[in-house]
Amino acid sequence: MKIGELSRRTGVPTRMLRYYEEQGLLRPERADNGYRSYSTSAVYRVQQIRGLLDSGLTTEIIRRILPFLDDPNGIHLPAECLTAETAGLLRREADRLQQRIDCLTRNRDAIRDYLAAIQPGTVPAPGTSDEELPATQPQSGLRQWSAPPTARSPWRSDMRSRLLHWLYCAFGGPQI
Repeated sequence: MKIGELSRRTGVPTRMLRYYEEQGLLRPERADNGYRSYSTSAVYRVQQIRGLLDSGLTTEIIRRILPFLDDPNGIHLPAECLTAETAGLLRREADRLQQRIDCLTRNRDAIRDYLAAIQPGTVPAPGTSDEELPATQPQSGLRQWSAPPTARSPWRSDMRSRLLHWLYCAFGGPQI
């Protein structure tokens, strides 16, 4: 299949597919006219790449582990193939992901604290989805907003720094 068909089947723009090729993540055959030709297994490969990128892995790490991802349930890297360099890279990546998880957890908790301050009784318990919350709807059908309490809200005192911290974590800025 040509690159346009692969793009349609995966929902990944052709420009991104070319980038994956530049990064060594995809290796299409070339027809006599120079056009890329992908096998049907490329659809699954692109989906794997997207999933790994979405989980926060870098293209460098993906390139190193992709040959060992024949099974969607895990990485099957034979011990003799794991170099000290790759092991270090994977350890650093696991640490980086854990820092991001910790940051996201703190941000989720800060948001819940804020909601508890401005809408008592509407914050879900840990493990509860936001859809299970009761919505406070005024007569007009729009959500009411009331200013957070000034003296009682520990969140308000450092709202600005928490917001900046959240933005940095959410969008990959410098770690605070």
